[in-house]
Amino acid sequence: MTNDLSGKSTPSVSLRLPRAPRGLGWGVGGLIVAGLLVGQAVRVIPAGYVGVVFSAVSGVKPSPLQEGIHLVVPFVDHVTLYDARLQEVTLGKGTQSGDEEAIRARSKEGLDITADVTVNFHLNRAQAAVLHKELGRNYLETVVRPQVRSKVRDAIGQFNAADLISTERQAVEASITKSLAEVFGRNNLLLDSVLLRELRIPESVAKAIEQKQTAEQQVAVERNRLQQAEISAKRAVVEAEGEAKASVAKARGEAEALSLRGRALRENPQLIQLTVAEKLSPGIRTVMLPSDGNFLLNLESLTPATPAPAKSGQ
Repeated sequence: MTNDLSGKSTPSVSLRLPRAPRGLGWGVGGLIVAGLLVGQAVRVIPAGYVGVVFSAVSGVKPSPLQEGIHLVVPFVDHVTLYDARLQEVTLGKGTQSGDEEAIRARSKEGLDITADVTVNFHLNRAQAAVLHKELGRNYLETVVRPQVRSKVRDAIGQFNAADLISTERQAVEASITKSLAEVFGRNNLLLDSVLLRELRIPESVAKAIEQKQTAEQQVAVERNRLQQAEISAKRAVVEAEGEAKASVAKARGEAEALSLRGRALRENPQLIQLTVAEKLSPGIRTVMLPSDGNFLLNLESLTPATPAPAKSGQ
């Protein structure tokens, strides 16, 4: 019974809800705790990533977690994911948000050069734990971008501006690639490629270089013509000398032949008669007598004349 404000007593009514069994409450709580434990113990490493485990007891574990499902110690191990896929950093004019501006450098002679560069790289999966300890997740800002700028400036400073925009572009890329590969390797990163997208110099300097190259080409053409003329003149001299030497050799040969022939005639007088006979016409019937006779005999004088045939009717 209860008294209201008017002083009258009114009957009281109490409602009692049925109590849940103690075992059910403990079961629900156990399921919640088990779910939390499982959630903390199971880690899934997505494709293209690697997980570095930090233990509150022992520190960073040396073996990173590769792609797939892994079990860790709940509330003790903490997993940090690192992207192990190919990454790109571009430093250039008009690039996308997140990239930095083009690199400003100076050539060997001190001229301003602007370079647009793209670098492709990925982290070394096996050394992800070391990278986590030494650099952390901010390695793009602490290593990659500063080193790219530094090595590009160093490479450009080794060449003249005219060579940079004409013949030495590949040499610049090779120099940058070699330097960055060494730096990235020391920081557990693997360099894939360096793309030197564009090299820009002041317009006035470009025109001066173009004019210089044009003049050099003209000089080279004239030099080539002069060399050809010299070669032609030398060829003519060589040909003339060859002809002169050939004439001298021919005259010498004829003189030696005459000398030998004269000597032969002196030593062999019979050759005189043989020479005369050779010069005579084959129609002349002539016999050459021995040398001691020293004369020629006409065979026609020794041959009796053949009488002419008699005419019929006489």
